[in-house]
Amino acid sequence: MENNLFYSRGNKPQNKKNSKFDFKKKKENTLASLYEVENFLFNYKNFIRYVKLYKLFKN
Repeated sequence: MENNLFYSRGNKPQNKKNSKFDFKKKKENTLASLYEVENFLFNYKNFIRYVKLYKLFKN
C-alpha cells in the first residue's frame, strides 16, 4: 500500500533506528505541561469565584 495519499504527498516514514528516545527530555516536557495545566485550572477557579462575587455585589 505504498501508493496511498500519505506517501504520494512526499511524507515518508522516518527510520526508527536513527531517532533516539530521550527520557529525561520527555520527563521535563511532561512536568512542564502538567505545571501549566495546574496553573490554568487554579486561575480559572479564581476567575469563576470573582465573577460570582461580582454578580452578587452588582445587584
